[in-house]
Amino acid sequence: MKYKLTIAYDGAQYAGWQTQKTGIGVQQRVEEAVQNIFPSAKPGRLRGSSRTDAGVHALGMVAHLEIPACRMPASKLALAINAHLPANIRVMAAARCRGDFDARFDARGKQYRYFVWNHAAMNPLLHHQAWHVARPLDLAAMRAAARFFPGRRDFKSLAATRSYQMESTVRTLRRCDIKRAGPLLTFIIEGDGFLYKMCRGIVGTLVQAGQGMIAPQAIRDILRRKDRRAAGMTAPAHGLVLWKVFY
Repeated sequence: MKYKLTIAYDGAQYAGWQTQKTGIGVQQRVEEAVQNIFPSAKPGRLRGSSRTDAGVHALGMVAHLEIPACRMPASKLALAINAHLPANIRVMAAARCRGDFDARFDARGKQYRYFVWNHAAMNPLLHHQAWHVARPLDLAAMRAAARFFPGRRDFKSLAATRSYQMESTVRTLRRCDIKRAGPLLTFIIEGDGFLYKMCRGIVGTLVQAGQGMIAPQAIRDILRRKDRRAAGMTAPAHGLVLWKVFY
């Protein structure tokens, strides 16, 4: 039987989503919980829609899970798994899915949100969920810069270097918005896929545009150069949340 799980987690204490050789991944904890309920289930049967880096959070990570046939309703499955998970990981929903469903390859897009606390004093309740930027930011300049990102583009300048060569660094962004609620800024980035640390590179570049360090119109040249050194900084991991996966 195959199930689609929607999983939320606080990534502060984890080495990312994926099971790691060193450090604990969220995937490992969920698989261990499933093993406690279904001892005959084969290890490693959980497959996620995305990889998140160490310290990154998720509200809408999707994974598929294969387990032995059982009479347990899907709603009870989520409760059963949660009973064996630490408090910083929760299965928010579980549903039966078709046999050929693949959480990763069937995904049509993802939405990430990044949170910045823009105030001289950090909100201690958001210490692990938002990047503290004490210097005032020019929201109009950031929004002007953000308009250059949506579309089908080569985002090599915004992605961190990996140890292997990417087949393509072209991705399509459908949305790059910035909302403000008092000192809290929310960056909403939505697209068909993302390169390694690409969202954090976009946010870091936009924040530096808000600080007057990068002109909004310079984004065109940054993208054209296809060189990570041309763009702004990489924002810290702890402000980023995998918000939703689209199918």
